[in-house]
Amino acid sequence: MAAEHYDEQLKDLAIGPVVSSAHLANSSLPALSEVEFALTMANHAFQRWIVRCTAAAGGPSLSPMEVLIVHLVNHRARPKTLADICLVLNVEDTHLVNYAIKKLVEQGLVEPGRKGKEKTITVTEAGRQLCKRYGDVREALVVQSVLQFGHDPAELSRLASLLRAVSGAYDQAARAAASL
Repeated sequence: MAAEHYDEQLKDLAIGPVVSSAHLANSSLPALSEVEFALTMANHAFQRWIVRCTAAAGGPSLSPMEVLIVHLVNHRARPKTLADICLVLNVEDTHLVNYAIKKLVEQGLVEPGRKGKEKTITVTEAGRQLCKRYGDVREALVVQSVLQFGHDPAELSRLASLLRAVSGAYDQAARAAASL
């Protein structure tokens, strides 16, 4: 109710779309520029958050990529290959993931292994414990905060689905741009 009232007040101000590049918003789909700016802000906020949450959970100083990898490797308690990690995280530059894995091995959070001829990465007990503590901090600081906003969980799931679809459009556009 309060959010609707606020939205009406904003419409009355005639500010226009909130973007970082007005020249890009001057297109046949200005709303996409709004999404791009929101993604930029959300991306930086999320990366800052996961690094700080890891530190609050008692973890070592990790980069955002390292945090994402340790959680992914912990996911479902199954070893992951470099290809698995790059695919799931949608990272094209495998050397970035390789470097992050090397640092995580040095920190004792993951360990290398083998599945046949393929190298795998498995979370260690220290990595599992860090992910557990991270989850506790996340629950207390982010989940509870988002719940207080009153967002419908189904709406958050729809947003996630939309973002995955938009990601696919950007991936396809990147492939097309690479061929120009």
